[in-house]
This record gives sequence, C-alpha cells and structure tokens, in this order.
Amino acid sequence: MLKLHIKDETSPLKEVILGIANDNGPVPDLKDAYDPKSIEHIKAGTYPKESDMIKEMDAFNAVFEKYQVKVHRPTILKDCNQIFSRDIAFVIDDYFFKSNILPDREKELEAIEYIIDQIDPSKVIHPPADVHIEGGDVMLWNGHIFIGTYKGADYSQYITARTNMEGVAYIKELFPDKIVKEFDLQKSNTSARDNALHLDCCFQPVGNNKAIIHKEGFRSLEDYHYLVELFGMENLFHIDKDEMYHMNSNIFSIAPDVVVSERNFTRLNRWLASHGITVEEVPYAEIAKQEGLLRCSTMPLIRE
Repeated sequence: MLKLHIKDETSPLKEVILGIANDNGPVPDLKDAYDPKSIEHIKAGTYPKESDMIKEMDAFNAVFEKYQVKVHRPTILKDCNQIFSRDIAFVIDDYFFKSNILPDREKELEAIEYIIDQIDPSKVIHPPADVHIEGGDVMLWNGHIFIGTYKGADYSQYITARTNMEGVAYIKELFPDKIVKEFDLQKSNTSARDNALHLDCCFQPVGNNKAIIHKEGFRSLEDYHYLVELFGMENLFHIDKDEMYHMNSNIFSIAPDVVVSERNFTRLNRWLASHGITVEEVPYAEIAKQEGLLRCSTMPLIRE
C-alpha cells in the first residue's frame, strides 16, 4: 500500500511519478496543440524530437537515482505525449486527486492506474465534472494551498485556462483548516511570453523560505503583493518575461537544499547556489518547447 504524504514543495522526496517520452507520437497538427509555445515550434519546424526528449528525461531520472528516490513511470501508450504527469493528478496531504483533464488526455490517467491501485481507495478523489484543476496550479506551503486560476468571464475561450474557480472552491471545502489562496493568472492562447499556463510557470517556492516569481504572470498586483508579504522581497528571485518563457520557475526540489534545474538557467542557478542550494543541472530545453519543464514532468507521492 502506498501511504501518500505531501505537505509542501521542498521536503526530502521519497517517491515520485516521472512522466515518459517514449512513443510520443508524431508532431501534432496545429489544431491539436494545447499551448502557444508548442504552436510556435510546430510552425517553425523546431518541435522537439522524441529521441532528444527521452535523453532529457533519462538525465532527470539519473538525478533521482543519485538521491535514492523511488521513481514510478507511466505505462507507455502508443503515440501519446505522457511527459507532463503533473497535469493529470496531484497529492495534498495523503489524498490523491485525479484531474478532470482535457478530454484527449484521459488515457494518460489510465497509464498510471497501476500506481493508483496501490493507494487506499478512500484516499483517491475524482472531483465532479464542473471542477477543473490541474497539478501545475496547486502548491503546498506552510499551511497554505496556493492555486493558480483564471477569473475572466471568457474562461471557456482559453485552452490555456486549466483551473477554474469551482476548482478553488472545491479545495477550500475539502481543506477548511488550510489557507487556500487563489492567484488570477495571465492567459494567452497565442503568445507564450504572455501566458502563465499554470501557477508553476510564474511562481514556485524553493528551499525553506524562498521563491522564484514572475511579477507579470499575475493579472492582479494584489496577488503578487500577497506573495511579497508572505516571503519577503529579499527572499524572492524575480524572473523577467524571457526567463519565464524559458520556464525558469518550473524547476524541481528534491530537498530544501537540492534542486534540479535546466543547465541554461545561468542567473537562477547562480542565485540558488549562492543560498547554499545544490543545483543538479540537466538538459531540458527540448521538452521546454512544449511549455512545460521539470516540475510539470513530476508528480510527487511521498516527501518526508
């Protein structure tokens, strides 16, 4: 039996689901792309090759092996992009939530069913159909649950709007003892530089009291100031539009003092190291072309 335990973003990691890039399928048609960055690369003929993405995920997996983290992988489905396991599920405390994912991606959940079967069924939750919430929008930190959302009346017109206010209300109801705080994110179907696909595309806690943040990712300045007050300006690493576009806030913590980051994130990696955090650098620039990076590829099950 898998006893889930996730209270925050950075405690020492014991078990994780890591997505998989094998049998990823052909380059998608433009009409089937889910985000503006993929569209950009499909049009430019620079969409990532499966062989390159497999190498990048192998490098990430090797870091988990180094730190003796138990890694679960999805069952390989034919012609299916299964890299971003964070989208399809998430854990809060000892509860496993299945996301109401875009309909085309339902089969990705089936590919991790063998893992879900190891969890106490009373701890597995499939929210009602009107509740949209994806793991990239959910973060735990010191008694808080941070949730990325989009409050615009035109929510349904954005394929990039993944978590709705019904999702926020649902989590508030389930966890009355936690501070559930939603953040209204900038969305764009056409410009990757103006689109925070999930909360982890513009914000993420690291270490014990620090965070990476992209101010322009928030539609409301109040939301940004809430985080400044909570963490303290001196503990925030601000990334610009270009760094946000390259997914600098989407790194992954194995422990408070160990982070896996993309090797090209020079400024960020230097800052992390200057705060005593070991940075395990991996190549992940090809996978980044699909508007997802290291946090998006992982779904932690157990942290200490």
